[in-house]
Amino acid sequence: MISDVTQLCKGNGMIGETVAFDYDPRTRIVCGVNCVDQVGRLARQLSGQMVLLVSDPHIGAVGHTERVQSSLVSAGCDVVLFDQVIENPTTCEVAACVEVAKSFGHVDLIVGLGGGSAIDTAKGCNFLYTNGGQIQDYWGVGKASKPMLPLIAIPTTAGTGSECQSFALIADPETHQKMACGDPKAAARIAVLDPTLTITQPGPVAAATGMDAIVHAVETAVTTKRNQLSWLYSREAFRLAQANLPRVLEDGQDLRARSAMQLGAALSGLAIENSMLGAAHAAANPLTARFGIVHGQAVGVMLPKVIRFNSEDDQAKSAYTELALVAGLVSPDDPMPVAIDALLERLACLLNVCSLSAGLIELGVDRDLLGMLAEEAARQWTATFNPRPIKAADFVSLYESAFE
Repeated sequence: MISDVTQLCKGNGMIGETVAFDYDPRTRIVCGVNCVDQVGRLARQLSGQMVLLVSDPHIGAVGHTERVQSSLVSAGCDVVLFDQVIENPTTCEVAACVEVAKSFGHVDLIVGLGGGSAIDTAKGCNFLYTNGGQIQDYWGVGKASKPMLPLIAIPTTAGTGSECQSFALIADPETHQKMACGDPKAAARIAVLDPTLTITQPGPVAAATGMDAIVHAVETAVTTKRNQLSWLYSREAFRLAQANLPRVLEDGQDLRARSAMQLGAALSGLAIENSMLGAAHAAANPLTARFGIVHGQAVGVMLPKVIRFNSEDDQAKSAYTELALVAGLVSPDDPMPVAIDALLERLACLLNVCSLSAGLIELGVDRDLLGMLAEEAARQWTATFNPRPIKAADFVSLYESAFE
């Protein structure tokens, strides 16, 4: 008897089907230990002279900002620093960053240094500095009518993949709604992946951002916009991240594991760029907005519930099965239900290793507000790309299951 997984490996799964797509590689990736010291030279290659460096106070405190600034100055660049980025940046931080850029006179290149928040703030600033208006004007895709400045993105975490995306996630401070502002011109020209920058990452941050990268890999594998190219990124991202996140948390000095995590996160970002995200992110965003739950924790707790929901879709089930196979969680002789269970077991193990909660009770979520959360989740843009159509009532069920 031929198993489901064996049949999938012979090419009968969804990945074997031809899907139309338009791939436009926009970001050069420079990867390696201490490669951040090349940023000055890379800036000059982009004709950068007057540079806006966007970062946050923590990155400055551990010396990364000074390191990057020194490289830029040594290459002959003039640098102005905005280092007031906060987690989940709002329109307020973006506006303040723009004012710093304008006070400098003329900026011709932006460098985003830090986690996804710093890189997204740099992108948000780029929209307003070059095209004017307010962030709300760019909510959606392709709304920047004028050219934008070249951006160098330097992640100090391994999670969001913002360095390889053309989207900036900026929150409205009043509604807490995260606005996804995307434009091909906003993508970084160069992403610098230096694992030495992640050594200073606190353990809980490494855990939460690493879980985010894993969720990105799994979600992008099943969306309605997935294609053969995004699948390659999703599969390799999952293989790298799920294997190396525990190693990073066990030995913070393991640069090979840290480099693999950075690459996995970047590949997840490329997968998002080509296939978008799904219901786990749609369900997670209201949890972060309403209860302050860290994003990696929020997506981590919701993903297993979404996998169960999506597994009723044959193509999603095939993709989940192949992820389990690629990660070495099952053999080709195992049937699909076994592979799905193995994938869920691995995610549960990773949540435990990361010291992240597997349920909503201990996260302080008010069960009486599930209806409101579900309505907000159903309005999230990423919900529209989920492989199974999903409505507010379905989100209520997902949240309910996360209380069990």
